[in-house]
Amino acid sequence: MEIMTDKRFRKAGKYLRALIIISLIGFALAVFLFIGIFIYAKILGPPPLAVPQSTLYLANDGAVIGESNNGEKRYWADITNISPHLTDATIAIEDKGFYDHHGFDYKRIAGAIMADIKAMAKVQGASTISQQYARNLFLEHDKTWKRKLNEAFYTIRLEMNYSKEQILEGYLNTIYYGNGAYGAQAASQYYFGKDANELSLSEAAMLAGIPKGPSIYSPLASEEKAKSRQKIILQAMQDNGYITEQNASKALNEKLVIVGKHQHTMTKTAPYFQDAVKAALKSQLKLDDRTIELGGLKIHTTLDMNKQAAAEKIVADRIAQDSDIQVGMVAMNPKNGYIEAMIGGKDYSESPFNRALQAIRQPGSTIKPLLYYAAIEQGFTPSTTILSEPTTFRFDDGKSEYSPHNYNSKYANGEITMAQALALSDNIYAVKTHLFIGEDSLVEAVKRFGIQSKMDKVPSLALGTSGIRVTELANAYSMLANGGKQTSPVLITKVEDYKGDVIYEAKKEKEQVLSPDSAFVVTHMMTGVFDPKLNGYASVTGSTVSGKLTRQYAAKSGSTETDSWMAGFSPQLVTAVWTGYDKGQKIEIVNEKSYAKEIWSDFMEKAHKGLPVQSFKPPENTVGVYVEPGSGKLATVNCPVKRLTYFVAGTEPTEYCTDHLQNHEMTPEKYQKHHHKVKMPWYKKIFPWTS
Repeated sequence: MEIMTDKRFRKAGKYLRALIIISLIGFALAVFLFIGIFIYAKILGPPPLAVPQSTLYLANDGAVIGESNNGEKRYWADITNISPHLTDATIAIEDKGFYDHHGFDYKRIAGAIMADIKAMAKVQGASTISQQYARNLFLEHDKTWKRKLNEAFYTIRLEMNYSKEQILEGYLNTIYYGNGAYGAQAASQYYFGKDANELSLSEAAMLAGIPKGPSIYSPLASEEKAKSRQKIILQAMQDNGYITEQNASKALNEKLVIVGKHQHTMTKTAPYFQDAVKAALKSQLKLDDRTIELGGLKIHTTLDMNKQAAAEKIVADRIAQDSDIQVGMVAMNPKNGYIEAMIGGKDYSESPFNRALQAIRQPGSTIKPLLYYAAIEQGFTPSTTILSEPTTFRFDDGKSEYSPHNYNSKYANGEITMAQALALSDNIYAVKTHLFIGEDSLVEAVKRFGIQSKMDKVPSLALGTSGIRVTELANAYSMLANGGKQTSPVLITKVEDYKGDVIYEAKKEKEQVLSPDSAFVVTHMMTGVFDPKLNGYASVTGSTVSGKLTRQYAAKSGSTETDSWMAGFSPQLVTAVWTGYDKGQKIEIVNEKSYAKEIWSDFMEKAHKGLPVQSFKPPENTVGVYVEPGSGKLATVNCPVKRLTYFVAGTEPTEYCTDHLQNHEMTPEKYQKHHHKVKMPWYKKIFPWTS
C-alpha cells in the first residue's frame, strides 16, 4: 500500500513538474511574443494618420468656391483650434484615464468583462480613445476577433510613436458626429455654424454626446435624448474636475441654436475654372485622383470672385439664349499670369468642355501684334510703309498662288504705315511683312510669346490660320502688357495638405524674354484700334465699342468665317474672348459677329471699375514723337491729324510731313517750334511707377 502511494506521489510530482515547465515555457513564449510585437511595431514605425477628408478650393480672397464631393465632410483642425471644452468633454465621457494609460485601460477591460458575464451579453465597452482612433484610421467596424487583434496592434503603434496630444487631435478629427460630418470642425460647422474653437461649454457637451449614437443623440434626431446625453456629459466633466457645479448648471440651461447645414456645400462657382484647377493638380503637381478628392487639401486659386461673377453675367446677357454660339474667355493679371476669371462655355451643365483651355481655334488677326513685334526686331517701325492693294502671291515657280483679302474687300490702294495696318487690320500689309522677315520669324516669335500650339510655316500664318487656345493668346498679350517678361497661365498659388503644411507654391520670378522697347512700341500701336484719328480708308476695328471705353486699352480683334475674337489689355488686366460654333460652322448672323467685342468691352469696363487709371509707361529706350498717321512722317503745324507714336530710340522718323504745307515752306526753325519729341520727365526716371 505504501509502495503504491509512493508511486502515485512520484507520478503526480512528474505531472506537476511537467506542468510547471510547460507553464514556464508558455510564459516565456508569451513574453517573447509580447516583446516581438513591440519590436515589430517599432520596426514598422509610426502609422500614417491621414484619413479621407474633403478638399477645399479657395478664391484669391480665401472664400470657398468648391469642395470635393465624396459624401463626407472632413476638415482637419489642429488641437489648438479645438475648444478645450470639447476635449475635456470627450475625455470625461469616453476615456477619463486617457493621460494615464498606454493605450489600454485594464481596469475598464476587467470591469467590462464582468459586466458582460453578469448580463450574458455585450453591455459595456472598454475601448480607450487610442483604440477608437486606431479603429477609425485603419479598420472596419466589425466585431470579429481578427479586427480586435489588429485594433490592439495599431493601438500599440499609435502609443509608441505619437504623443497623447497627437492621438487626441487625431481622434477628434476622425470621429463621426452624424449627418456626414467627420471630425470636430465639420461637426461644429454643421450643428452650430461655427468653427470648433468657438464652441461654448454647452455646445461642446452636446457635441461630445453624439458619437455614442449619431442617429439617437443628434439634436436633429431627438432633442430630448440629446439633452439627456448632454446632462450626463456635464456631470462627468464636473466629477472629473473640469468644471464646477455652477458651470454645469449654466451650460445645461443654455438655449442652443442648431443650424443643421454644412457650411461648404458643393457649389457651381466657376465650374470650368475648377475643372481646370483639378487638371493642373494632376499635370503640374502630379497628384493622383484620390489625393485630390480625399486628401483634405486646401487649394488656393487665383480666381477673383467679382470678376468671375461679372464675366458670367455679361456672357449670359450678351449671347442670346436661343443661339448655339459658344464662348471661351480668360482674364489674366499680366504681372504674374494669374487667371482671375474663366468662362469655358455658355452652360456647364450642358457641356463641361472648356473652350477657354481645350479648344484650338484660328485666332485670325489677333496674331498680328506678335508678327509686328518680330518685324520691329528686324528693323520695321510703326511708320514703315507698304503698298496695300489686291495682291496675288506666287510660290514654287508660279505653281502655287495665294490671294489674301481684306475685310469687305476694302484696300488703301496706296502705301500705309504699320500703325495703320494694325489698327485697320490690313491683311495685305501683314502677309507682305510676314514674307519679308521670313516665315520662320513669326513661328519663332510665337514660341517666345509662350504659345505651344503647332504653327504652320505658310503665308497665311500672318492672318492667324494655325489654331491656338484662348489661354495662350491671353498669355501672349500679357507679355506685351508687362514689358516682355515671361509668363505662364497660373491657376493655383498654393496648396496645403490636411495639416496645413504648404506642399506647393507658385514661383514668382519672371525672366525677361522680349525686348521691353519693342513690346511697348507694339502695345502703343495696339491702342490705335480705338483711335478714330487713324481713320483713313476704313474704320478702325475697335470703332464699334470705343465709345463705351473710359480708359486707355491696347487690343486687337480677329475674325475668320468660323471664329470671332477680341483680346486686349490695360496695365492691370488682360482679357481674351473667343466666340463661335463648336462644329466650326460659319458665323453669318450679323449680331453674332460682334459678340466677342461686346463681351470684351463690357467686361473690361466692369473689371476696372474703381481701379486707378493707369497708362502704359514707355521704357527709357523709346522715343515718342507726333506723326501724321497717313504718311508716318513727323507731323507739322499744318497737319490736320497728328498722333503721338512711340519708336525704339534711333528708329523714329526724321522727315516731316509735306502733304499739308499749302503755300509756304516749313523751315527747320518752324519745325522745331511746332514739333517736339516726348521725353521722359526726370521724376519718372527716379520713380518709374508714377503715372
